[in-house]
Amino acid sequence: MRLITPLLLAALATASLSACAKYNGEDRGKPVMPAQSNAKWAAECAGCHMAYPPGLLPAASWEKVMSSLDKHFGTDASLSAADTKEITDYLVKYASNRWTASAAPLRITDGQWFKAKHYDKNEIAPAVWKRESVKSPGNCMACHSGADKGNFDENSIKIPQ
Repeated sequence: MRLITPLLLAALATASLSACAKYNGEDRGKPVMPAQSNAKWAAECAGCHMAYPPGLLPAASWEKVMSSLDKHFGTDASLSAADTKEITDYLVKYASNRWTASAAPLRITDGQWFKAKHYDKNEIAPAVWKRESVKSPGNCMACHSGADKGNFDENSIKIPQ
């Protein structure tokens, strides 16, 4: 009985920590950049904005984004069919699995994970997003210098003035 109690307590503690790391079923850990990169994704996406790590959105979102490149957030970002397929395949392969099946936002900033990290408890004042040095919530690199490498570590955040 004495051995069972410590083991049971350890199991409960592990389960509790696991539950605390979730928010509405979403893993609140940092998104991971896949070990394998894709040169076409890096070149094409980073040509206009940060090439967002695939783990920031679910597969359904990447499929939607990539199927409407001719009207990509107000810009024509059309690619050849071959390039579109290659990039889509890469994004879908390494997409996040922490979303509910019905969630497929087009913007990373519309996801519960993003909202939990940036808006819960009013951690970031609305005026911060309007600063010239930040510009918008989608400009991850403004505060997360390693965002382009998938590093969103809370200990390295620097909110610019």
